[in-house]
Amino acid sequence: MAKRSKAQTELTIQQIMDEAFRQILTIGFETMSYSTLADALGISRTGVSHHFPRKLDFLLRLNERIGEHFISALDFSSIEALQYSWQQAMTRPEQQAVLRLFFSICGRVEDEMPEFIAVEQALRQAESALGVAGREQVQELLGATALQLSSCTLLAKAA
Repeated sequence: MAKRSKAQTELTIQQIMDEAFRQILTIGFETMSYSTLADALGISRTGVSHHFPRKLDFLLRLNERIGEHFISALDFSSIEALQYSWQQAMTRPEQQAVLRLFFSICGRVEDEMPEFIAVEQALRQAESALGVAGREQVQELLGATALQLSSCTLLAKAA
């Protein structure tokens, strides 16, 4: 078997990361697996796990990208704009997936679990643009969203 070039290896890693990002936002991190990634990319599970030995490695590598994606949906020009943009963002499954991931991470007690940058970026940006009131607004919106997402999950399980 011929040795792959560094460029080919980097391309494969980027393709895996792009697909992992897509799957995190569409089917969720918990559902994403080495099999779903391998099937989508047409490579072996071993090929995926060679570059990302632990599922946590995807979060470590994609943390900033997920955060930027989440923040891009929010408007920090005023408290009202932030509330409205957050409400609009929560109608999109991709944005809900980001917060589900955040709440899932909050429940884990692993030393290597990254600080989830999406929420921290939202808090920092809100405080930078709107002061303490902006930070508090994001905290309130997070709380309301946690309740909303958990009640949706409970309703789905009951059905």
